[in-house]
Formats: sequence, C-alpha cells, structure tokens
Amino acid sequence: MEFIAHNLAPIMFAGLICFLLVGFPVAFSLGACGLFFAFIGIELNVLPEALLQALPLRIYGIMQNDTLLAIPFFTLMGLILERSGMAEDLLDTIGQLFGPIRGGLALAVIFVGALLAATTGVVAASVISMGLISLPIMLRYGYDRRLAAGVIAASGTLAQIIPPSLVLIIIADQLGRSVGDMYKGAFLPGLMLTGFYALYVILLAVIKPQWVPALPPEARTLREDNGKSGVPSLLVLTAICTAASIYVAKNMPALHTWWSGEAVDKVALDETIVVSMCFGVALAFVAASFNKITRLGLLSRAAERVTFVLIPPLLLIFLVLGTIFLGVATPTEGGAMGALGAIVMAVIRGRLSMSLLTQALNTTTKLSCFVVFILVGATIFGLTFQGVDGPLWVEHLLSGLPGGQLGFLIVVNIMVFFLAFFLDFFELSFIVVPLLAPVADKLGIDLIWFGVLLAINMQTSFMHPPFGFALFYLRSVAPAKEYMDKVTKKMIAPVTTTQIYWGAIPFLCIQILMVALVIAFPGIVSSGLDKAEVYDLDKVRMEMEATMPDAAGAPEATDPTAGMEGASSAPGDAAAPAADDPLKALQDSMANEKK
Repeated sequence: MEFIAHNLAPIMFAGLICFLLVGFPVAFSLGACGLFFAFIGIELNVLPEALLQALPLRIYGIMQNDTLLAIPFFTLMGLILERSGMAEDLLDTIGQLFGPIRGGLALAVIFVGALLAATTGVVAASVISMGLISLPIMLRYGYDRRLAAGVIAASGTLAQIIPPSLVLIIIADQLGRSVGDMYKGAFLPGLMLTGFYALYVILLAVIKPQWVPALPPEARTLREDNGKSGVPSLLVLTAICTAASIYVAKNMPALHTWWSGEAVDKVALDETIVVSMCFGVALAFVAASFNKITRLGLLSRAAERVTFVLIPPLLLIFLVLGTIFLGVATPTEGGAMGALGAIVMAVIRGRLSMSLLTQALNTTTKLSCFVVFILVGATIFGLTFQGVDGPLWVEHLLSGLPGGQLGFLIVVNIMVFFLAFFLDFFELSFIVVPLLAPVADKLGIDLIWFGVLLAINMQTSFMHPPFGFALFYLRSVAPAKEYMDKVTKKMIAPVTTTQIYWGAIPFLCIQILMVALVIAFPGIVSSGLDKAEVYDLDKVRMEMEATMPDAAGAPEATDPTAGMEGASSAPGDAAAPAADDPLKALQDSMANEKK
C-alpha cells in the first residue's frame, strides 16, 4: 500500500491508458479513472475528503467559459457555408481558372481546401466535402490516384492550423493564452504549409506530367462567347485591387488621423494587413457589381464569376479574423458574427432551407456536446491528478531530459505524434496539453509558440497511415467499387486503401518538415505576435519622483512627541515627510516575486 501511495500519479496515468485501450469512450474513461483513483487516494490518506466537493464548482466553471462558446459558432458557420454549396462553387470556378495548366485541378483543391479550412475549421467537413466534389473530377481526367487522394486528405487537414481552427481555440483555453494571439501565431505557418503543398504539385507537373494532366478543351466551360479565356480582364482587376490595398496600407496612419481627428504616427501591422485586404476585396466586389448592374461589359465572364464566388467568403473571413486580431471582438463574438454572415450568404444565394439549417444545428449540437463531455471528464481526471502531485511527477519526468528545451521539444513531439494515432485532437488538447504546459513554461518556452507547434504536430497525425483520421474520412467517400462516370460514360476503377495511404506519405513528410522548421526558426510563429513591452522600473521611479512636489525646503520634525496621541502641533509647523518610499517598496516587492 505504501508503494501505491507514493506512486499514485504514474499508476493513475497507466490506468487511464488501460481504460482507453479497452475501448471505453474517452469522456467516460477520464471521468471513471479520475473518480476511481480519487476514492483510492482518500482511502490511503493521500487525498483529502473535501477534494470531490470542488468538482461541482469546476464543472460549473466550464459552463461559464465564454471562450468555449466560439466552438459551436464557428462550427455552425462552417457547416452552413459547406452545405450551401460554397465548396462546390469554389472548386468549379478555381478548377476552371487553373484547368488549362498541368496540375491545375490539384492546385485548385489545395487553395479551396485552405479557404474551407478558414471557414469550416473542421477537418472531417473539409475532407469529406473535397472528396465528394473533387475526387470524381480528378479521376475522370486521368490524375494519379495516389496524388489525388493525398492532395484531398492533406488540404483537408489545413483546418487544424489555419484560423479559425477549433483546436487552436481549445489549446489557447488550456494554455491560458489569448485566442487572438494563437490565431496570429498560426497564420503564417498555415500559409507556408499551403505553399509547400502547391510547390510539390508544381514539381510533379515538371517531373511527372502524366500524373497531373491539364483539363481537356471540352471541359473548359468558363469562356467568353468568342472563345477567349477572359483571364486578362481578371488579372487587370486583381492588379488594380492589389495596388489599392498597398496604397491603403502605406497611408494607414493618415487614414487613422482623418478618422479619429487625432495625430497617429504608427498603426499595428496586423491592423494594417486586415484593413488593406478588406478594402481590396471589397473594391473588387463593388467594381464587379457595378459592371454587372450597368452592363458596361468591362469585365469578362471569368472575372465576374471569380469575383462573385470568391470574394464573399474571403470578405467574411477577413471580417471575422480581423475583428479578433484587432481586439474589436472576442472569439465568441467573432464566431457569432461569422455564423450570422454565413446564414445571410446562404439566404442571398437562395440555398438556405429549413432541412439544411436543421442538419447544421444538429451536427453543431453533437460536436459541442462531444467537446463538453470530454472537458468534464478531463476536469475530473485533472483534479484528482493534481491532488496526487501528478503535474510535479510529469515535470520531474520531462524537465530532466538531456538537451534542455530542444530535448524536451523532441520528446514531446514524438509522444504527441504517437498518442494522436489513438486520440482525437480534442482529447489530446484536454488531456496532454495541461500536463505539458507547466513544464514548457518553466523551461522558458513561449506558450503561444508551443501551442502552434502542438497544433501542427496534431495535424501531422491526421495523415499518418494507417491511423490518420483524414485518411479514414476520405476512405468513407472514395469509390470502393468500379463505377461509370456520368460525363465521359467510361468505367472508372475504384480507389484502394493502399493508394490512399501511399498518397498521404509525401504530404506527411512535408508536415514533418514544417514541424522541424517551426522548431528551428521560432520567428515563423512569433513574428506575427505583438511584441511584449518591457518597462524600466528605475526609469518609471525617476519620472514619478520628478513629478512629485518638492519637499526639500520643508522643516524636519523635531518634536519627539509628534505623532503621539494628544500631541498638538503649532500653527505654522509643517508635517514631517514619510520615512518610507511607497514606490521603492513596490519595486522591491516586484523584484522579490521575480526571484
């Protein structure tokens, strides 16, 4: 019994693994393991009986967490946009635009996947949507099956890292950091990963052109009446809007000064980017709308189609993320605005029905309940684990690793990589992240950077054969039997599971490379964050002393009875200055806390 009492923390962790391997649901495994070892700890006098009395308050605190309200809002936003046909319209339009070049369809899938990631934030929705829409088209025109499967699965996993990712919201909550800062840190890695995917397809177009054929002329339907593509008109519109965005970005201080009526010398970089991009896309939409209403014919059919299909979701993304980045809205408020915007867009397109709204609400409710149940179970487990000094055990286990920060990061990433074979990213966020965060903080690792790194690692696990969730999602919608294509009337061979697995490996290597790059170059994440202001306490003290009234000429108190009860002072006597310096005392107290 003494051995169990002294080693209850590792025994409890091993018990949780046994619960999970048996096959019990994660939420119930966490709760049951926490309660079971809580009773054991109480019986062994390791834990106080009052420990379980804190559970109701902990669970009630979950219900009061405003940050978690962003999850159902962003989920509803993504589901409305996805099920109202936005993904299909985007893929068709961008596929027609890139169709004449080799690998154009694959590039369209990657870019649309990134847009879906920025709107849905759910891997399952992105992979399934892209699998149903793009996979038959890519098989129809002779794309390599392994490449087609890999592109779809990889682009769908971008929902893990590109804001407004649900996993970033949860990780920020578990780390005790701002969701907006987490979004800022993940923005550049998400764009870099998208660029690496596109670069891989471009290289294949050069090395293996037969794998990525261009669309045949009969499949290119987005043309003018005279047979021209209309791309020059689109390029001119893009150049004008880009120039307008650059002009707005360079003159942001002047615009702020004009708007506020006060002189502004410098504007934050994130605010500059968001405002200028919003202005550019809004200008394109206004120009296309004016051209369509007045029938001037200045824009080609391709330019109008791309503008009306691409601009509304882009504008919604910029508004939602921009308000969060700028601090105008909380993530919950931004998610609510996004959900409302998605509903309005679906209504304008005439694609919102009661059945669609009901399905989206049901799916949102199920996902939200799933997250809350896991969080309740994790809270029960975490309370007991803290009571048996589990965090201290984890800290001693990981902080003593050779190599310092680098050794810790390597071990943690390997551990998370393998745990993600069996656990969903929600489960990892609620179980593993709270255990690792204190150790990372003690080692001097920035928690925003650490959270983004874990999110990229979890994204990597989605692609690892044979356990990757994205591969399972694609397998569920990929054709398992031979079928006849509706357009070409030819028999199309099925997509095998082996082909899906082999197609995922190159993109898995790209994701592992991204993890290594983030570790080697922390600026990839930290460059998007606001710099922390460091205050010189000595300088502040000197400035405050300079502004204080000069008491040098005041006479010192010589009466030994001064300050005693009943003592009287002569009329004209000045009060003695305080012997202690309150500012100095505050400074010393802050210095002691740092020690």
